[in-house]
Amino acid sequence: MKKRTGKYILFLIFSGLLYCCGGGKNIVFTDTATMPDETWSLDQVMQFEIPVNDTVSHHKIIFSIRTGSAYPFQNLWLFVTTIAPTGISLTDTLEYSLADEKGDWYGKGFGDIHELELPYRNNVYFPAKGTYTFRIRHGMRAENLKGVYDIGLRVEKIIK
Repeated sequence: MKKRTGKYILFLIFSGLLYCCGGGKNIVFTDTATMPDETWSLDQVMQFEIPVNDTVSHHKIIFSIRTGSAYPFQNLWLFVTTIAPTGISLTDTLEYSLADEKGDWYGKGFGDIHELELPYRNNVYFPAKGTYTFRIRHGMRAENLKGVYDIGLRVEKIIK
């Protein structure tokens, strides 16, 4: 009996660690595009291609951005175009707040780097199998956004 209890406790600890370390997130896709010279130019379009085979499950789509102290704004405008395997496309114009009115950054950070998750869409299902393309470019008035290290895209399966 004592041996069984020890195995059960070990199983619970291992399961908890897996969940805390991302095992419970059901990540379907994740990728990051790094900015050359920590600058995102207006004509630079970040592209992510996501292979999809599951047309039943619901997902959430999240962007992540890492910026440094050279980033001059509190917000970020993005133009996001999603292209389905069928060729149908949808473009969204999005604004995200990266810092509050006092200049304190949202998200987590260490030293010069600030990382923030930007929720894009929740409860999304992909109606057709194939490759979905996401094209992201910034919509700020500055031609070159200094202080942007990278932008990423993550797709997570929602477990109900």
